[in-house]
Amino acid sequence: MCGIAGFTQFHQQQGSIDSLKAMGERIFHRGPDAGGEYLTDKVGLCHRRLAIIDLSEAGVQPMKSADEQVVIAFNGEIYNFLELREELILQGVEFKSHTDTEVILALYQTIGIKLLDKINGMFAFAIWDNIKQELFVARDRIGKKPLYYSFFNNDLVFASELKAMLALPSIPKDIRLDAVHDFFAYQYIPDPKTIFQGIHKLEPGHYFTVNENGIKKQQYWDISFAQTSNESEQVLKEKTQALARSCTKQRMISDVPLGAFLSGGVDSSGVVALMAKIAAENNAKPITTCSIGFDDEKFDETEFAQMVADQYNTNHHELTVHQDVASSLEHIVSFFDEPFADPSLVPTYFVSQLAREKVTVAIAGDGGDEVFAGYEKYSADHLENNLRNKTPSWIRKKVFPTLANVARSININACQRASSLLTSLSVEPAMGFYISNSFIKDATWKTLINDKTKVELGDYHPSKVTTGFYDKCDGKDHLSRILYTDMKTYLPGDILVKVDRMSMANSLEVRAPILDYKLMEFACTIPSDLKFNTKDGRVEKKYLLKEAFKDYLPDDILYRKKMGFSVPLASWLRNELKAITEDRLLNRDKGLCDYFKKDEIAKLWHEHKTEKKDNATVLWSMLMFQMWWDKYMNDSNSIKTTETK
Repeated sequence: MCGIAGFTQFHQQQGSIDSLKAMGERIFHRGPDAGGEYLTDKVGLCHRRLAIIDLSEAGVQPMKSADEQVVIAFNGEIYNFLELREELILQGVEFKSHTDTEVILALYQTIGIKLLDKINGMFAFAIWDNIKQELFVARDRIGKKPLYYSFFNNDLVFASELKAMLALPSIPKDIRLDAVHDFFAYQYIPDPKTIFQGIHKLEPGHYFTVNENGIKKQQYWDISFAQTSNESEQVLKEKTQALARSCTKQRMISDVPLGAFLSGGVDSSGVVALMAKIAAENNAKPITTCSIGFDDEKFDETEFAQMVADQYNTNHHELTVHQDVASSLEHIVSFFDEPFADPSLVPTYFVSQLAREKVTVAIAGDGGDEVFAGYEKYSADHLENNLRNKTPSWIRKKVFPTLANVARSININACQRASSLLTSLSVEPAMGFYISNSFIKDATWKTLINDKTKVELGDYHPSKVTTGFYDKCDGKDHLSRILYTDMKTYLPGDILVKVDRMSMANSLEVRAPILDYKLMEFACTIPSDLKFNTKDGRVEKKYLLKEAFKDYLPDDILYRKKMGFSVPLASWLRNELKAITEDRLLNRDKGLCDYFKKDEIAKLWHEHKTEKKDNATVLWSMLMFQMWWDKYMNDSNSIKTTETK
């Protein structure tokens, strides 16, 4: 795992070796083991290395091909590189190292851009072809590794993180207003947008080439729900088991200490069980597992993690996040280059910090909920959709909006929830899914924003992101469409960003077997009623995955109520984060107040502080936005994050 950055200079000089070093320094935490630069009159590449495979100097990047005609800066891991290496050796290719980086170089020189069809892993890389005078940049299928870019005046600047791009004085920091609205709706900014105009994220499953004639972007992969398997449940269960095991085994290849995140939930517990069995078969040491707990029992899952650790005799470590979040929050948030407000970023940082004390690579259970339909929100959506289908259209569209407005006017939480439900039922399924899962309601947004923001936004609405992907899905049923939507939005925009930034903040690599594209492609052929099972009048989310893990885990793990990686947010804001929240929300002249009315911010805070209303979600988003602003917009020289020791 590493960090990359660079630029082209076909038409104007972008920078020097010192510029590349400055870009690399901004992402030092992603690769503290080594760094390097490559510069010609046409291109500049830099790399920060976290050594995982082949720890020798042969793995240092940017790496040149044997004939020095091709150069690569690569971030990620290719899990099938050993198989590909053997194939290339049989074709006469000679290797100087045992790295997956050199395999990518050799593949490029053998089959060009088609290498994307061959490699399986998490990656973002840039390959400079001296013969073609062309830069080839690609991002993995799922979006596990980040890639930001800006293309202006026919030249490119790119990096693993925005902060590296901002090391170049030529990069403007003009706020993109629709991205601000997106952030408050989703708690993140969806691809391909960023918070800045003119800077974009390369979407998962995409690549582009840049030469003196311009830039050409293309999609090389997408997930499909078009085909549904007619195999028996037993066969599908066995195939799920086999694929999960194979994907986990591939991710256990490492030349440095390796362990696992263990939350006590189905996904991480199942992955740990597979790892333990694979380790035992190879007479390896017990695997290392790490868990995070909270003082508040409602949010603490460590007893379940301990249950799995005991069952598989893991080398288990726990850390309790005590009520001292305020002292670490500034540092944690600094690793996000644009506003990001998923509250679980806090425990993700701490579990990564704990894991890094023991290992350099951690395997996680990420993806099970999106791929096999495990979130609680899918249950709520199922209920809503049933009600929507059973209610006459004229009642939904004429009566429900009126009732929603009445309920909204009553300042009681139950009435506010009823208003949201009625509003969701009054619209079509895609819009209903957005309304039920957005983090700020339209009424709140309209009350908060100032006149200038309202005018400049015009008719833009963040729901376009959700409904666009819902409509694009080739699946035949509603569940397939919302799973596809989450795979294209919430997964790469929230979950994978959070894990990447918080693990990299601690120079830790995280691998996710359930997000192997082959397992995901297979899962998309599983009938929806075997993922979200409603037989016998009861709902069982993630049904087939639980059946696959049933041979390894007790029912207490498989069938307990899902807790998620939650935090006591409302309490944090009223107690240990009270001072910092009041200061950032009420005492700043720039940031939030550029878009929102100060008196409305103060009103929301007073309601929450006095426990008249739970406004924790929107207040937390405001706090995260203002903390980001103070870090990245007030003083450009303060962007560099603290190096991990």
